[in-house]
Amino acid sequence: MAEIDHIVIGARTLEEGAAWVEAHLGARPQPGGKHEGIGTHNLVMGLGPDCYLEVIAADPDQPAPAQGRPFDLDDPSVTLMLEAGPHLIGWVARTPALEAVAARLGPAVAGKVRPWKRGTLSWRMAMPPQTQDMRNLVPSLIQWDDGQGAAPRLPDSGCRLVALEAEHPDVDSVRRALGIRGLDEAVTVRRGPHPRLVARMRRADGTDAALASG
Repeated sequence: MAEIDHIVIGARTLEEGAAWVEAHLGARPQPGGKHEGIGTHNLVMGLGPDCYLEVIAADPDQPAPAQGRPFDLDDPSVTLMLEAGPHLIGWVARTPALEAVAARLGPAVAGKVRPWKRGTLSWRMAMPPQTQDMRNLVPSLIQWDDGQGAAPRLPDSGCRLVALEAEHPDVDSVRRALGIRGLDEAVTVRRGPHPRLVARMRRADGTDAALASG
């Protein structure tokens, strides 16, 4: 069974992403590190023991990777969107059996399993092909090499992810894509005019906030 591991905020720069998160949630993410060979770097913020928030941006100190940066960061439409300001751009689900799930779905659906590393953390990740991920409504899958991952290591910001919602004109396709990954209960899916991801959040002071992809 897969479950939500973290939500992903895309930003033009990490500085812009940190300021945006603080303005929306009242807490500031802390430095994460570089994804060597992937072309990105990040900030992270704990949302409790099992979930966290990631701010990701292109790392100007790394060359652009041959396969493109994750979460469609090199897509012109995403680049244009992030010029206007940071946005929620995706989410990641963890599974204890990544290779088995990826083999069952096949690389055309699950994406190729690739190793990642940041500092002392290492993991494997399969990202759906960009043409089939429904604007990142369907998550990348991750398996942490230590079985725990980043969330338990992070200071608790006091903020919480209350619910994750996906909007799409074809709700059946989204539900099917989530179901074959064991994520039937993870996301509320409803019909909308265009693909849109919404993270319902609760700030440390108990007030509510919403982060959206558009």
